[in-house]
Amino acid sequence: MHTIEDTCLVYLLVDPSSRTAVAIDAGSGRWLDRLPSYGVDSVTDVLVTHHHRDQVEGLPLLAATGTRIWVPQNEAELIADADHHWQRRNVVNNYDLHTDRSSILSSVPVTGVMKDYSTAQIGHVSVRTLPTPGHTPGSVTYLIDGYAFTGDLIHSPGKVWSGAALQWSYVGMEGAAMTLASLAQLLDHSPRALLPSHGSRMDDPAAAVQATCAALQDLITVRLGTPSGLLDKLESPYVELSPHLLMNRTSESRSYVLLSDSGTALLIDYGYDLTTSIPTGGPRHVVRPWLPSLRALQRDYGIERVEVAIPTHYHDDHVAAFNLMREVHGTEVWASGPVAHVLENPTDYDLPCLWYEPIPCAQHVVNGSAIKWREYELSLYDLPGHTLYASAIGFEVDGQRVLATGDQQTGSWEPGRSAEIPNFQYANAFAAEDYVASAALYQRLQPELMISGHWDPRPVTPSYLDELTRLGDEVARVHRALLPPDDPVFTGTVRISPYRMDAVNGQPFTVRVNAPADLVVPAGWECRRVSAQEFVVIPQVTAPVRRARIAAGITRDGIYLGQLAEALVDVRLS
Repeated sequence: MHTIEDTCLVYLLVDPSSRTAVAIDAGSGRWLDRLPSYGVDSVTDVLVTHHHRDQVEGLPLLAATGTRIWVPQNEAELIADADHHWQRRNVVNNYDLHTDRSSILSSVPVTGVMKDYSTAQIGHVSVRTLPTPGHTPGSVTYLIDGYAFTGDLIHSPGKVWSGAALQWSYVGMEGAAMTLASLAQLLDHSPRALLPSHGSRMDDPAAAVQATCAALQDLITVRLGTPSGLLDKLESPYVELSPHLLMNRTSESRSYVLLSDSGTALLIDYGYDLTTSIPTGGPRHVVRPWLPSLRALQRDYGIERVEVAIPTHYHDDHVAAFNLMREVHGTEVWASGPVAHVLENPTDYDLPCLWYEPIPCAQHVVNGSAIKWREYELSLYDLPGHTLYASAIGFEVDGQRVLATGDQQTGSWEPGRSAEIPNFQYANAFAAEDYVASAALYQRLQPELMISGHWDPRPVTPSYLDELTRLGDEVARVHRALLPPDDPVFTGTVRISPYRMDAVNGQPFTVRVNAPADLVVPAGWECRRVSAQEFVVIPQVTAPVRRARIAAGITRDGIYLGQLAEALVDVRLS
């Protein structure tokens, strides 16, 4: 192995028999002129630890020589689609402090992505990819022959390469906290040495990590006034609600683990594990699921595999890690029919908090029915309110009737104190009577424990159920008093699906409106009605178009109400 000093340290892993090499990061690429001095004729592959220019400036030079380019899955768009990134990046009144301004200036085609927790043969080396967010949300560490190529996660014992990279939001220290967690988990793999992109080789990883974590803890305490507490959560992520029911406390969006005596587990919700705050949307590269709390399931409870995950609703903070769990653990996703449709078809919907990619569901469960998993029977019930597409999940564990209600209501109610708050958002397709219906469901099921997405579990008493009934009646009353009977804009009564489409110039695509409508398309496009609610559209453009708009014009009882729904179409030439 050769260490080349460039804009970053480039590590060259040489195969003497073929005089080829695999590079860790590209630097400026100027070192390619000196390849013969390293006993190398060609670089077959380059592994990128993160997207910053000091790591990837030389990728075009490597690509021109035929080198295969491998990048972290979460940051692929920042390299392969850098042009798009620079066009959409916010530069005015910007409160987003992610360091994506350090991205490469022009797109570079990549060969493939390195998936978190995966092992792959790259050139002549076997590579294990570990998620190590901190310097950037999507950073990875590569484990090769026991050596950890850590990118800019750590510089040297007690030091990191960049202070600015530790602050992802305007007032937070998210990067610092995530660096703590990444360093702690890195030691699980007992690396023989840490090899950073900037800094010095560390042959005592434990001592280097200990010193750096202490320095990061000091920084967080000075800036925020209190320690992060993230390492404590990493070490002890679960609260035992009963011997077979655990609550994960590592994220603001709580998930629950149902333990089977067979040595497997079922999860209710699982979004952003071990976070410093709830992500608030944005480009895909700033939003990263990972699985740190699952290590404790094996260590403390002997769970080798999470077999099933069931969401209460589709919001990203409850489902973000589902695809990753399926890839790493073979986890199946089971969901109620309405929730499953949103998960599998996110582009059909214009809803808040959608996950970026489709989430396949192995089981579509009919609301009101039960499904068997191991020794448990779980029943799913329609639970509109927080969102139209939600389910309550009922089951019995350790002799107790439990109901998972997602984000339906907030807080905890006690006699003499303020009532719980109905957690409705109009853009989630809320209707005034939803909380009346959910209160009636609770009264019918009579659970003994209610578990929610962000708040403490609630032992259920008759007075608590009565309070929820009162609350549901109040929600309905204030809306009936304030609003006319039909609010077509905010209750989602009119919708075009798909909402987001990719189309090719001159090639037809089909859209459907969930009410009788007239479809409005851009000038020059063709539109043919198939039925009162279905249309075939043929785009006609002379250049690629991003987010062309089509709309549904609605007439009711002879009165034209306007274009009450829209959809967005990206059109390419071929």
